[in-house]
Parts: sequence; C-alpha cells; structure tokens
Amino acid sequence: MNLQLEGKRALVTGSTAGIGFAIAEALANEGARVIVNGRTQKRVDQALGKLKGHVEGIAADLGTAAGAQEVAARYPDVDILINNLGIFEPKPFEQISDDDWRRFFEVNVLSGVRMSRQYLPGMMARNWGRIIFTSSESAVQIPREMIHYGMTKTAQIAIARGLAETTQGTNVTVNSVLPGPTASEGVGDFVKSMAEAQKTDAATVEREFFKSVRPSSLLQRFARTEEVAALVAFIASPLSSATNGAALRADGGVVRAIL
Repeated sequence: MNLQLEGKRALVTGSTAGIGFAIAEALANEGARVIVNGRTQKRVDQALGKLKGHVEGIAADLGTAAGAQEVAARYPDVDILINNLGIFEPKPFEQISDDDWRRFFEVNVLSGVRMSRQYLPGMMARNWGRIIFTSSESAVQIPREMIHYGMTKTAQIAIARGLAETTQGTNVTVNSVLPGPTASEGVGDFVKSMAEAQKTDAATVEREFFKSVRPSSLLQRFARTEEVAALVAFIASPLSSATNGAALRADGGVVRAIL
C-alpha cells in the first residue's frame, strides 16, 4: 500500500532504538524525510547508519526545555510529529520520590507538549499535519509496579484528545497509539537481566511474564517494534484522514475493554 508520505517531513522523538527507530524506519521506507532524535550524537549517528532514504538527525534531550528549543530552532516546521520519547522503570509506589514523579512527567509528558506547541500552529496554517503520541496500554490498565509511568501515559492520551479538539474542520489530526508489551531495547535489557538473575533464559522469562503479569494478552508474546510502527505509519499518512482524537491500540489484546 502506498501511504502517500513522499516528501513529508517527519520528526520522531526518541528514535535511536526500539519503537521510535522502527517508526522512523517505516516512515523513511514510505518516502518521508525523517528526522531522528536521541540524547547523544553517537546514538543518533548509529541510528542513521542503519536507515535508508532521506534521513537526518539531531542530538538533543527533549526532556528539557533547552533541548526542545534546540530542535525547534533547527527544524521550525514539520508535517508529522511523533511524540515517542519516553522512559520507564519498575518501582514500588512507596519508593517513587517527588523527583521521580517530576522526571517522568518532564520526559514523557512535557516533551510532547513542547513539541506539539511548536509544530501544531504551522500545521494548522498549512491545513495539513499529523501529531501522534506513543502512549501505552499502561495508560488504561495502570501497572502496580509502574504507577508513575502509567500516569504519564494516561496524560498523553488526554493531551492528544484535547489537541484534536482544536483541529476541528481541518486536515490536521492528533491521535495516540497504545502499544502493549513490546520487544524494545529497554524491555530486551530488562528481560535479559531477569533471566540472568533467575538463572534461566529469555524465552522462559517472556512466558512467565505473560502468564503472571499480562495474562489477558491475546498475543502471548512481546510485539515486534515494526508491528507497532506499521500502525503509526498509517495514522501518520493522508490515508488516515478520518481518524482524529482516537486512542488506537497495538496492545496484543491486553486491554479487555471493548471501548
């Protein structure tokens, strides 16, 4: 399917690995001009070396206002904004400090707020654009082991819906995508460390995870990053023009609610 993305300029935040990298790759393969973002130049260069097509990159920490300003100065306008930057960590609620709450909000929520504030006006003026927040099924089913993370993912859905309301009657859309457990770089590292600690293998840890932690999963495995990216690429395309203000799941059936 031709997603009609040729020549569209897309910024994918947090895209040197994992879901973000897969999204950047999917968009580049469809002919978009993709801007890769990471915190260090080394990581950006490594990602660019793996991509084909019209790709460039910028090293900036979008969890800070200064980083957002740096990206906005170099790229004042984009057609597609993928707010993918995010962090996670399992931690008991009573051990989550005020600083932890602030850090998660800054990185997972305010990064997308700042970038959307920069690019939405231009999209509205041109009467075309796409903003997509990479949220999570954890926004709907808050994990007891990552309450601070779940809070930020719920906030992203709220922001995306609110921004969509401002686009009424235009060709600009704002949506969120909710991946389920996905074999991203961070998850891979977590599974590996768990396997080493339990003196077993990654496959066993994965099976146990879906048996005890995400038993409602219909997929019963970690999704591949490219499976999530395929949905994002479609939502980023002109073909998705009737989808606006939606929270779209790529969760492997973890969330049991119909709506």
